Amino acid sequence: MVFGPMTAVVLLAAGLASAAAPAAAARAPKAESAGAPQAAEPAKPGAYGLSLEGEEAEVFLRAARVVSRSPIGSGVTQSERLVLSDGTRQLRAAWKTVDQFKPGTTRFQDGTVEMDFRDSWKFEVAAYELDKLLELGLVPPVVERTIDGKTGSLQAWVEGATTEDERRRRGAVDPDADHWNRQMYDCRLLQQLTYNTDFRNVRNVLVDPSFRVYVIDFSRAFRTLTFLMASGDLDRFSRATLERLERLDEATLQRHLGRWLLGRQISGLLKRRDQILDLARRRVQARGEAAVLLP
Repeated sequence: MVFGPMTAVVLLAAGLASAAAPAAAARAPKAESAGAPQAAEPAKPGAYGLSLEGEEAEVFLRAARVVSRSPIGSGVTQSERLVLSDGTRQLRAAWKTVDQFKPGTTRFQDGTVEMDFRDSWKFEVAAYELDKLLELGLVPPVVERTIDGKTGSLQAWVEGATTEDERRRRGAVDPDADHWNRQMYDCRLLQQLTYNTDFRNVRNVLVDPSFRVYVIDFSRAFRTLTFLMASGDLDRFSRATLERLERLDEATLQRHLGRWLLGRQISGLLKRRDQILDLARRRVQARGEAAVLLP
């Protein structure tokens, strides 16, 4: 199927995150979170979102001097909040160095079990690079960096944002339902594509005052499993996102993500990609393009 231009009416969806859904419908976070939400303290009045994006942000994150550092204070990866300066401006960033591998069976507090558990900063960088390939704009800029002899991921801080969990409890609603839904459907797709085992934790979805959505904490993503964790979450799709997803191939992923992912992790990602595309086609066949594909 070629996913070309169309016009459609976007329907509000319940599930992972919908600004129109009642707060009571929110899914409870997992008992043990892989990381720490960035919305730990408010930004200066009037400042919110990302101060830098794209290559400009990456250059800053790689080169800026560390002015101060402090524990973020939640999560199990012991992430830190750094203040960085390039001599003219100071910006905050999240620093993560966790890189764990546990062969065999790992059992979590919520009763779930995982084989060959992996929790790594490398997946934060891989998620950002994948986000760029798909042009989603959901993952804040992340780079690999070595600080004081330790290598990890350094991610731009989203200022003035709240977690999706907090937004739901406050009942804040994006006045532009189309804008909100497009972001949420892309968010769900990215979580399933990367096999992020922490995807139910709505504290890892951030929302700024303009209702722009950001997704953080992929350190427990990129499993080698070839099936989707929750195909039911994928109800509607951006046509443009599907087209970019369809163009991904092993060579492209190796070139852009191979520094942080193993070959079998890339293979698993491509097989999940194929399942997502097949699911989209089946949904279109059953319900029609207007009910499934966003313009």
